[in-house]
Amino acid sequence: MNINKSSKVALVFGGTGLIGGHLVKFLLSNSAYQEIRVFGRRLLSFEHPKLRQIVCDFDDLMSATDEMQGHDVFICLGTTMAKAGSKEAFYKVDHDYVVQVAEISKAQNVTQLLLVSSIGADETSRFFYNKVKGQVENKLRSMGFWSVHIFRPSILLGERNESRFGESFAAFLMKGISAISGKIFKKYSPIASQAVAAAMVQVANRLESGVHIYESDVIHDIAGQYDKVS
Repeated sequence: MNINKSSKVALVFGGTGLIGGHLVKFLLSNSAYQEIRVFGRRLLSFEHPKLRQIVCDFDDLMSATDEMQGHDVFICLGTTMAKAGSKEAFYKVDHDYVVQVAEISKAQNVTQLLLVSSIGADETSRFFYNKVKGQVENKLRSMGFWSVHIFRPSILLGERNESRFGESFAAFLMKGISAISGKIFKKYSPIASQAVAAAMVQVANRLESGVHIYESDVIHDIAGQYDKVS
């Protein structure tokens, strides 16, 4: 695929989240992109010459169709069962919104899709969370994008807007286990949200066709020093 790497347009969904927030900043500082379009219910707290913010209602995403033209679409949408309040509400955000973003992007001739999924994603899983993530992955893989990159991070490290005691405790526990076990459990080790965002930018600029899946250990290796990706 012949793309001018100094004039790409990135579409970002979930730009106010833990990974998405870092992703937007990495993209803005990356010379491969001339414009970063961030779609969300609220505006980011800063401005930038390359930043274009589109306020939209995800229940009426078709109203933003004309803005969804670019080269790479980054989907960092997601919630938790606790925050969603029900399986139905969780499914709407983590499945329906994500699939619709992908469908519209494909219809608008976006060629490359990058998705934040989760470790353990499997549509045959007995666990609802993992099952939904697996269903989404499989749907996006079958849409015919020139390139699909799926990131499956383990527990994310970073400052959140809301408190998640369970995740914080699990991260603390897994860090201890990783320190003892070395590389054996590296795939399940907690990973910095900045590292995931950095890996997404690095991978997007490789311009590799096909479907690619990255677990936490691979994501960490790709990211390297996440403050050196510009």
